[in-house]
This record gives sequence, structure tokens and C-alpha cells, in this order.
Amino acid sequence: MIGLPTAASDWRLMARTARLVVRSPVYAVLAVAAALAALTLFVTSLNVSLVNDLVLGGPLPLADRLAVLLELYPFVGTFFDPLQGVLLLAVAALTGVDVAMAVYHFREHGVSIRDGGASAAGVVLGTLGAGCAACGSAVLVGLLSLFGVSTSLLFLPLDGLEFAVGGVVVLTLSIYWLADGMRGGEVNGCPVNV
Repeated sequence: MIGLPTAASDWRLMARTARLVVRSPVYAVLAVAAALAALTLFVTSLNVSLVNDLVLGGPLPLADRLAVLLELYPFVGTFFDPLQGVLLLAVAALTGVDVAMAVYHFREHGVSIRDGGASAAGVVLGTLGAGCAACGSAVLVGLLSLFGVSTSLLFLPLDGLEFAVGGVVVLTLSIYWLADGMRGGEVNGCPVNV
């Protein structure tokens, strides 16, 4: 049976394991790079035409192109409201930690990719949640309409932020399951002591 982080000790295990994994410089760099890549993917995917027309092409000098790109990020530009910005940064940070822990677990414990499905699910939900109701829920409605779900998903109470919240939940569960899987002493250099 798959456990859920319900006790305070579960949350301490997650925090301790994540801290010990990203304390290693290699995994810290990996976590930051994955978080920045995820954040960049999120903000550019919401503004594909702007990025294509002004950042990647067009007559603007390089400094202006970088300024346009920088304005797309939360709390730098005005594209995201504060709640969206916090959720977007949370999904990106959790993605970075999740990727670093998954790579650590795969490398140090010989775990196969098929055993790491929750990490991939968290990143996919986080990517859907990075957008707005028009983006994330429209994509999800298209996918779920194959199974008979109506367009009532477009009337979500949080205007599509449900997908970002779902991404945070799935990424948190993935981090917990990775931390729980690394519990058990020194297995090929596992940083968690029981």
C-alpha cells in the first residue's frame, strides 16, 4: 500500500532527505537548473508568439530581448498575480527538488525509470498548472473529453489554479515517496539515517 505523508515525522523525513540530497553541490546545481528550466518552460509556453516574435526573432537588440524574456517571470513582470506567481514558483521549486531526488535515487539505488512514475506525473500536472484556466483546463478538457467529461471543467472555482495546486500535491507526494524509498540506512550512500 502506498503511504501518504500524514504525520509530522513524514514531513520531517521529506525535508531532511531533500535537504541532505541537495546539500551535495552536484544535486544542488541539478535542482536549481531543473527549477529554472521548469519555470522558463512554464512562462514561455504561455507566451509562445511573444517569445517567437520578440525574443527569438525580430529586430530587437539582445539586451532588449533578454529584458522582454525577464518580464515574463513571476514577480518581475505583471503577467501573473501574486497567488499565481507563488504557485508557479512553488511548482518550479518542487520540480527541481523532485528531479534532484529522483536522479539521486536512480543513480545511487539502481531504481528503474518505471518505478519513478509519480515524479513524471507531478511534472506533467505542474506544467498544466502553470497556465491559466484557458490553457490548463482547455488542454485537460480536450484530453478528458475522450472519456466523456464535459466542458464543465472550464468553470473551475479557482480559475484554473486547481492544476497548479494539483501539481504541488503530486510533486509533494513524489518527494515523500522518494524520501520514504531512500529510508533504511546506508544503501549505496543513501544520506538518510534511520
